[in-house]
Order: sequence, then structure tokens, then C-alpha cells
Amino acid sequence: MEPKLSNQDIPRYSQRSLPSYRHLPFQNPHPFLDVDGHSYGENLAPVEGFGQTSWTEAEDYLYAVDLFNNGFWWEAHERLKQVSIGAGRESTAGRFIQGLIQVSAGLLKHFMAQDAPARALIELGLSNLEVEQNPYLGIDVAALKGALNACLDHDDSVYPSICLRGIGVH
Repeated sequence: MEPKLSNQDIPRYSQRSLPSYRHLPFQNPHPFLDVDGHSYGENLAPVEGFGQTSWTEAEDYLYAVDLFNNGFWWEAHERLKQVSIGAGRESTAGRFIQGLIQVSAGLLKHFMAQDAPARALIELGLSNLEVEQNPYLGIDVAALKGALNACLDHDDSVYPSICLRGIGVH
């Protein structure tokens, strides 16, 4: 089953290829640990110096947004962990990225019909997306929050996408 994605007209932000399959825990090979995984042997590293002034040049961040927008939520959350570490987990950018990690995990749970954990993760993520500046790191925060709530509140979920502002596309 494929997720219904909200805005398929959003362009790609990175030039990296999307994975050959969407990882669903306990249902297909672990991407990094299983020899049949789509990213087997790849080592992820923190995105050094990530922040409000460098996000447009952070290829791992842009790729994570591409993954998110195409329903690869497990993969997006793994990449975003490295962005969060690079930003400094206690910084505003680090907490915001932590919110995106939680939202990604929540959307995966929602897709897998695990509604209570999905709602808990997304609500936690929404609290970490509280920032004064909008857009933040290129994301229209208010629009993303609205799309996340709409996704949770409807049985025929349309999954949100992130349209980055202030960046050229590939």
C-alpha cells in the first residue's frame, strides 16, 4: 500500500536517489543493518554546523526533506538525527529538527495503523516545532502543523509534505 501524499508537485531539493523501498519496521529488511537493506554499509555522520544560516547548503537536510515528502519517514527520521546532532540538540534548530524526527516517526506509525503511538509522537513533535520565526529552516511551520493535524483527524489520511522556501531546487 502506498501513502496518499499531499503535494506531489513539490520539487526535489537534493540530487540523491530515493531508496528502493520504504522501510517498515519488522516488515522488510533493515536499511543499514541487513545485507539486503537499501543502505547497507552506509555510515551516517552528523551534519556539522547546521543552523539557520546554513540549512540551504546542508545536503543531508535537503535529502531528509525529500525522503519525508515521498513517504520515506523512517529514512527521513534517521537522516534528521544526524542534522539534529550537528545543530546541537539543545539549540533552537536542534529542537526543531527533533520535532521533525518525532513527526516523521509519528507519520510512519500512522501509516502502519498504530494510531495511539502516532498521535503521541506527532503531538510531541508539534511541541518541538514551536519557534518564533516562520518560516523556519525553510519550512512554513503553521502550514505543516495544520497538515499534520488534518492527517491525524481523517480516516483517509493525506500525508503532509514540506515545501521549502528560500531555496533553488534540483
